[in-house]
Amino acid sequence: MATEQDSFFSLYLQYADNNEAPAIFHRWSAITALAAYLGRNLHFQHGHFSYYPNQYVLLIGSPGAKKSSAIKIASKLIRDAGFNSFAARKTRQEKFLRDLAEAGSTDSDSIDAVLDQNLFGDSAGDMDSSDTIANSMLKPPAECFIAADEFNNFIGQGNLDFASILGELWDFEGVFDYRLQNSKSVYIPHPTINILGGNTPTAFSEAFPPTAIGQGWFSRLLLIYGEKLEYKRVTFPPKPDQNLQRELIALLVRIKAAIVGEIELTPTAEKLVDTVYQSREPIDDVRFDGYENRRLSHLLKLALVITASRLGREITEGDVIHANTILTYAENMMPKALGEFGAAKNSKVTHKIMTLLESQARVFPLLEIWRHVHQDLERREQLVEILSNLAAADKIVFQKTDSKHGGYLPIKRRQKTEEDSALDWSLLTDEERLVGGLN
Repeated sequence: MATEQDSFFSLYLQYADNNEAPAIFHRWSAITALAAYLGRNLHFQHGHFSYYPNQYVLLIGSPGAKKSSAIKIASKLIRDAGFNSFAARKTRQEKFLRDLAEAGSTDSDSIDAVLDQNLFGDSAGDMDSSDTIANSMLKPPAECFIAADEFNNFIGQGNLDFASILGELWDFEGVFDYRLQNSKSVYIPHPTINILGGNTPTAFSEAFPPTAIGQGWFSRLLLIYGEKLEYKRVTFPPKPDQNLQRELIALLVRIKAAIVGEIELTPTAEKLVDTVYQSREPIDDVRFDGYENRRLSHLLKLALVITASRLGREITEGDVIHANTILTYAENMMPKALGEFGAAKNSKVTHKIMTLLESQARVFPLLEIWRHVHQDLERREQLVEILSNLAAADKIVFQKTDSKHGGYLPIKRRQKTEEDSALDWSLLTDEERLVGGLN
């Protein structure tokens, strides 16, 4: 059984503690930062294809849920450990690809040298595109960590073309060839992208239209939902523990130096992965149908990160349990991360209603709900219809307070607690178990 004792993650969660960010935000920030630090150092061979540890993670929560804090703490740690392949906080699609192409050159390459080697496909010489790609194959991987606490500032509003390209780069092998608008091409060797972004459910719906749900980009995202915890107020967060910081940096350096090449599954781990894949119940939300088709890929990528975090050379049964546990925990809250994102004409006001009902543990009468949404709807009958639809969808329930009065409560979804050999909730923090109703 894998434990977090003395692993990178146990140390990191101690290091990042004593602030208001939810533990689940710190956990996934650490996972993504470690994945970025590892780059293409290690891989798992899955049939004809290789899986690398890179992650596409969006921390989703209400304003003030401390997404930025979690992202910045993790980003600063790997920067202090020598990682410097960060994306610009705000960019354009073509600029991002040009920067990524240059990232694939060695540090000693000047811009002129890059052009001479035909990185952009338009330099002097008689080399054709096949020669250019062959040369690019010899270059180091083009690594990039998109650490954007305001993710919409990075990707823009409704930029599905950019999102589609990022989706394609998630598991791309070889040299990515992209023709720019000016007819020039960029050749990006072995692109290795990690994303750690912050967003709110409302801002997410503004960045991506409902049609994004059916795209490959969406299935590659891990939407990590966290709540602002009222009991977790820290007026003056303490300074970071310098001893822990040095220990983490030293461990990062050791991990990157030691864990290189192909990582294989032990026989018992392989059997467990097959069991999980064959018997898993999908997320009870049609918006995640595409994600379910890539769930095995997410599990194996995460298992790579967890194995590396403990300086392991094989993915053990315990690593699979660890990965499956924290992934399942996150998946059970992914529908909440999306809110009411979808094609319905009143999806924004529906999300507003659900946010209100979940804000306090009490019954909300119809008239009180109306006071919060009357500027969003023309008639009270529209509110009644929305509430009726939410009740039919098993999202809310009407509860009487006395013979004449009553109101609405959200139906709380709890983590599955039945015994499962591929889950071990003790691997989570006390806070995560409390929030997930696992105590």
